[in-house]
Amino acid sequence: MARVALVTGGIGGIGSEICTRLAQDGCTVIANHIPQETAQAETWKAERIAAGLKVDIISGDVSSFEDSARMIAEIVAKHGPIEVLVNCAGITRDTTFKKMTAVQWQAVINVNLNSVFNVTRQVWDGMLERGYGRVVNISSVNGQRGQFGQTNYSAAKAGMHGFTMALAQEGAAKGITVNTVSPGYVDTPMTLAMDEGVRNKIIGGIPMRRMAQPAEIASAVAFLVADANGYVTGANIPVNGGLFMH
Repeated sequence: MARVALVTGGIGGIGSEICTRLAQDGCTVIANHIPQETAQAETWKAERIAAGLKVDIISGDVSSFEDSARMIAEIVAKHGPIEVLVNCAGITRDTTFKKMTAVQWQAVINVNLNSVFNVTRQVWDGMLERGYGRVVNISSVNGQRGQFGQTNYSAAKAGMHGFTMALAQEGAAKGITVNTVSPGYVDTPMTLAMDEGVRNKIIGGIPMRRMAQPAEIASAVAFLVADANGYVTGANIPVNGGLFMH
């Protein structure tokens, strides 16, 4: 029986690649997307089904506890219990702290950090009952080193790994692993849209002199969710080309 995997933010640049890799590895993968992206998500699904992958999509606002509960209930009714959860949903609202509004702060905390509670809480009891689960939180190198103009984002991403370490201790004796992956800069439509000078300056500061490919992030996730790697928990796996070493 294929394991059911949910990837929040699953049709984004990194999320798409995680979904593809987990489906290739034999999971039934459900990609979460925001309601405004329904048409885009339908196209995304059709392309992957045409390629022979077992994927589905579901709309849901992961910044809402109630909508997360509704979303998980629908997935479980249709596909069965969720055994693999990848919390990948994220937004940025970058500005210096001097200019940052409460709305910009709260939006990033709600989508990037509160969503991790909102969604994981819905699947946790089932994982405990079955004695198996894999939770992977997609953080960021900027949660480890901080970044100018990203107090909201850096705080949220650092908080994700604090959540990982604490929850890993609760799941360890129950067959559930909880880990973090912290990507550096990744080749996605978002980074490709950057000013070329800014982009080149970023690449110049990375020891490997390139951005990551989304598949390289997906590979780390695939490692953590594999049955063979059930002894890795509470870890933060950096995939950043040497940008930050700890």
